[in-house]
Order: sequence, then C-alpha cells, then structure tokens
Amino acid sequence: MSDEQQPRAEWIFPEEKKSNKGRVWLIVGVIAGVLVIVGVALFLLVPRDETPNVDPTKPATVAPAVPVPDIETFTAQVQPRLDDATRGLDLVAENMDVGAEIVDSLQQDAEVLSGTPAPSSLADQWNAAVTDFARKLSSLRATLDNGSDAQSSLDDSRASLNELRALVGI
Repeated sequence: MSDEQQPRAEWIFPEEKKSNKGRVWLIVGVIAGVLVIVGVALFLLVPRDETPNVDPTKPATVAPAVPVPDIETFTAQVQPRLDDATRGLDLVAENMDVGAEIVDSLQQDAEVLSGTPAPSSLADQWNAAVTDFARKLSSLRATLDNGSDAQSSLDDSRASLNELRALVGI
C-alpha cells in the first residue's frame, strides 16, 4: 500500500467558543451610563417645592393687590368685547349654519370679561351677569349643535348681553 491510500490521522478539536464577556460588560456599562444621565437630568429638571427661608423676626410683606379701575376705565376696557358680542349675535342670527363657530369666539370673550377686575361697586353684579351670559352662550351653542330652532336661545343670549351692557352704562 502506498502512502496515498492510507488514511491520515488528524486531531480534530471542536472550535473554541468566543468569550462574550467583553460585549456583555460593554452593554451593561452603556445601560448604566444612560440610567445615570437620565437620573441626573430628572434631578435637575423636576421642580421641587422649595420653601423660602422665612425670618420670623421680620414682618411679612404682602403682594400688591390688583388695582381696581374706576367705572369709566372699566367701561373702556370691556366695551370693545361687548360691542363684538352684539355684532356676533347679529351674525349668528343671520348665519345659523356658521353660528357655532361665532358662539365659540363669544364664549372666549366671555371668559376674558369674567377675568377683568370690576370696580368694587359693581363687582358682584358684574360677575353674576357675566356668568349668566356665559351660561346662555353655552345653551345657544348646544342648541346650534342639535340643529334645533335657536331663536329662543339667541334671544336669551341677547337679553343677558344687554344686562351686561346696562351695568356699565353702554
């Protein structure tokens, strides 16, 4: 027999598995770094209830009150919105199909009117009248959304608006 016909003996070793320890530690390190960064960011960005240092020996200072205007100044402040409300209700009466959008605008104006400080002599009446006007506008909006006849709600809104205008002498 020749050498070519004889099988050769070879040592066959299984392939060595590569160690993944380095990759695992790298991933763990990256995750830990991200968590630290998020923790620091939250610590710095989240508002905390900080109580100021109060010296009990010093008298407390009171924040200045919102100045209350006189009736003429107040009327000048609210008249443009009240005039817009009159025109807006007229537009609703003429164009019921787009009335809901107009009423939305009037409701926003009513919110501004409710936040306008009134003279102390008519503050309670003003607040009650603005609340009533806003309620009537909500009823008008609901009526328009339902597709019902809105004339009665429109008349109620006008009457409430006229009360507001009368309070300030317009």
